[in-house]
Amino acid sequence: METGLPHDVIGDIQIWTVFLLLAGVLALYVTERLPMEITSIGAIVLLIVIFHFFPAAGADGVNRLDVARLLAGFSNPALLTVLGLLVIGQGLVRTGVLERGALALLSLSRGRAALSVAIALATVTLISAVMNNVPVVVIFIPILQRLAERMKVSPSRVMMGLSFTAAMGGSMTLVGSGSNLLVSSELVALGERPLGFFEMILPATVLAVVGLIYVLFAMPRLLVDRASLAEKLLARSAKYFMAQIPIHAGSPLDGVEAVGAVVKALPTVRLRMVVREERVFRPPFHGFRLRTGDLAVVAGSRRALTEIQGKHPGLLKPPGFHDHAPPEAIGDVLQDEDRALAEVMVAPGSSLIRRRIGRAGFQARSRCAVLGIRRRDVVFRSRLSRIFMEAGDLLLVQGRAEDVERLRDDPDVVLMSGSSEDLPHRRGVVRSLIVFLIFVIVAASGLVPVVVLAIGGAAGMVALGVLNVTQAARALDARIVTVIPATLAFGAALQETGGAALIAHALTGLLAGVGPVAVLSGFFLIMAALSNLIGSNATAVLFTPIAVGLAGELGGDAHLYAIAVLLAANCAFATPTGYQTSLLVMGPGHYRYMDFVRAGGPLVVVLWGAFTAYALWALG
Repeated sequence: METGLPHDVIGDIQIWTVFLLLAGVLALYVTERLPMEITSIGAIVLLIVIFHFFPAAGADGVNRLDVARLLAGFSNPALLTVLGLLVIGQGLVRTGVLERGALALLSLSRGRAALSVAIALATVTLISAVMNNVPVVVIFIPILQRLAERMKVSPSRVMMGLSFTAAMGGSMTLVGSGSNLLVSSELVALGERPLGFFEMILPATVLAVVGLIYVLFAMPRLLVDRASLAEKLLARSAKYFMAQIPIHAGSPLDGVEAVGAVVKALPTVRLRMVVREERVFRPPFHGFRLRTGDLAVVAGSRRALTEIQGKHPGLLKPPGFHDHAPPEAIGDVLQDEDRALAEVMVAPGSSLIRRRIGRAGFQARSRCAVLGIRRRDVVFRSRLSRIFMEAGDLLLVQGRAEDVERLRDDPDVVLMSGSSEDLPHRRGVVRSLIVFLIFVIVAASGLVPVVVLAIGGAAGMVALGVLNVTQAARALDARIVTVIPATLAFGAALQETGGAALIAHALTGLLAGVGPVAVLSGFFLIMAALSNLIGSNATAVLFTPIAVGLAGELGGDAHLYAIAVLLAANCAFATPTGYQTSLLVMGPGHYRYMDFVRAGGPLVVVLWGAFTAYALWALG
């Protein structure tokens, strides 16, 4: 569109408008006055409007920032790869594969969960050196979640460290990060030789070791506990449900000895009572063996009962059906692959009040089996089928996901917000592992683009029945879907208007006239700061030519300055938008924008100091 304004005036308007818009978007991200998704979409819309009326015309007169260019982020291979990997990771979580990974780490550390976290983060650092760090983070997110549960801390204490160690490990080799490859390709375009596969490993290892120490010992003290509502509900202290287990031939408890109130086969629950031919036995037990026909009444936390039902489907039986098969409506959900657990409260005025659980008709009507009951601090001394319900009782129920969701409309009960949780799909373990291994092996071979493998793997999880479409959709994070395209749109706008080059040249001009070590150190700090604003990839592309120019002026090694660009570009820790893995952990860690400033900002400074020490040695 013709504006009638001189070209240089239009260019100035474009640059400063983009700067102001970027500042406004960052302010909204920080203050969270609006959801990040709304802010990101609004920013893209405003960029489209701005460059429709003030086109960024190239030498051929074509608008370089048209609608297609600014919306290209939604079809960006990196975004599609991340989304596909989220679905693959959810498939591994759904089948309990990664729970076993957490247990393996615990076994290595002999049950010390804090040491398990240290081993996990060190493992992430090493794997990220030779593998794209996005799938590494996706794989380890649920493992860190499980370890956080066992440490009895919020995932917010450990999840950010996962992203940061992956980024630091990704700096060690040429293929560890996309920005590494961009730096190498820019060197070739400038007439320099490309970076070697391990050329950056020494300074990158120094930074990774220093950073890992910071992540393990300093960062947890800077982070705020941001447990989600669901986690607070599940972790509520002294919240135990009474449940019952009928023992039949072949049961895991058949013939097992009870000591005190503990049964070795189920160490996470306590045996409250055993009913044997109308005789009642109570703890403490001494040399007492459970046998076929017994009814064991146990007390356990929500988490313990969830693990039992996930590992032994159908072991817990609903009241009223311990001595005979439940009706089909209930029997099916005990074994169904698409199962969920939730908590419901008996509502005041409910028709269930003063009625027995097994005879109230609630289970058959709702198609949800009652597995446990909790009444404040009352310890029941009878089998659950004989308990009369009262207002305020909490029932632990199991049903198909859609049936659990329908309990919201049931007038007799109140579905507790955030309490619904899918049970592991154990029969999909082999299928999920096959999909994952095919992805890893073929990706490592380089025969097929990673984006194709990620999308294909996500489709495979659904096609093979590991996940249904709804579960796959729940694995996607709206912030990732919107924030990545928004940052890519801003990167394109800064490049095409000359805004990025203006910032780069203005800041590097401040370093004129100082020694080589000071230049390299200051250059690293400037790039690290900018990588948090414009992203690691944009920083790599914009500053590599400047690094080569500085090396030429000072008579230094162009590769040393290029490696400084590579390392600094991967130091985008102070914002969640600077590095793609930070967006991946925002949801699981329940982080806010300022959490990254609080914990990631000091890490940038620490790594700057470590790099300066390396520069002193390298140039000394």
